[in-house]
Amino acid sequence: MITRDVPAGEWVESVRAAREEGFDFFDWLSAVDQLDAEEDAGLDLVCHLIRTDPWERVLLRTRVPEGTAVDSVTGVFRGAAWHERETHEMFGVDFSDFEDGSGQGLRPLLLPDGFEGTPLRKSFHLTARASKVWPGAKEPGEGGRAPGGEADKPAPRKRARRRLLPPGVPDESWGPR
Repeated sequence: MITRDVPAGEWVESVRAAREEGFDFFDWLSAVDQLDAEEDAGLDLVCHLIRTDPWERVLLRTRVPEGTAVDSVTGVFRGAAWHERETHEMFGVDFSDFEDGSGQGLRPLLLPDGFEGTPLRKSFHLTARASKVWPGAKEPGEGGRAPGGEADKPAPRKRARRRLLPPGVPDESWGPR
């Protein structure tokens, strides 16, 4: 796969040029949170395109500073509209000149009404895990503290369960001795 880093100001032109080179199948578009990078922090906007004959893939990537809008590629690939709406909702990337034919612009796609935040950014906190211990984090009966919660109590001792075998596996009493 070919990876091309392009300047944010040339995003649409780069996607259009790749299409003219024969990369005519739009596969996906998303972002990667690089806001904690030491230099040139921002969000990497990535677009995966495919040429089917001969088979070849290209990944176009640009770094977008936080709070900066990037031009929409819906004028080049109509199928990018869903991906741009998702990237806007999950990462907070704004797309200027976005058009999906509805005239409604960038609007929520996956999250419930009234949801605040950008859940795929590294800075987004999962509040459910901050107030309640994740059930798979520990074995039952182990002590510990949930962040901001009170210490959990050890589980009462129970009788050991009979060991269950997977379906189709005979127990030890079966077969030659």
